[in-house]
Amino acid sequence: MSTHGCHGGFCLDEKTRRSWYNPESVIADLQGGMTFIDVGCGDGFFSLLAAKKVGPNGRVYAVDVHSSRVKMLQDKADAKKLSNIVAVVGRAEDTVFCKGCADIVFYSMDLHDFDDSVQVLGNAKLMLKPDGKIIDLDWKKIKMEFGPPFDIRFSEQKVSELLDAAGFKVESARDAGPYHYLLTGKSI
Repeated sequence: MSTHGCHGGFCLDEKTRRSWYNPESVIADLQGGMTFIDVGCGDGFFSLLAAKKVGPNGRVYAVDVHSSRVKMLQDKADAKKLSNIVAVVGRAEDTVFCKGCADIVFYSMDLHDFDDSVQVLGNAKLMLKPDGKIIDLDWKKIKMEFGPPFDIRFSEQKVSELLDAAGFKVESARDAGPYHYLLTGKSI
């Protein structure tokens, strides 16, 4: 699983992210009181944004395989006095926080990092409410000087096929800046 935007020593900081895409527009459907699950949360960039959006009546669940990144998320949440985040160390393939509780299950630039992406998406299906959404913000499959290697990136078509195999229908696909795309799906 990814360290959330880090590959080969390259990590995205907030300033770089915001120069490439609008994070708030990525999670625009998130509202107060909702439940958001950040799979491959890294140090919690999107978990923290989501926690503020869902407010004290909402919940954010976050998982990453790297304990140091999860600790960073927990430290940031504590500093911001955000008590609505549950962050754990674990593999996404083995993690189901709840059944039928999530409004959004989210992947940020890491779907290609999992050992079994179909299993990870199957877990998302278990966690989502019947009307919940799956959101994948990912690297475009184009050659660039940064980000993950070209050969491990998933194209929009590949992600669409994975979603289909896991029982989802793509609702929308759009560019999210020059280097990323955003796919949204629902259970079928």
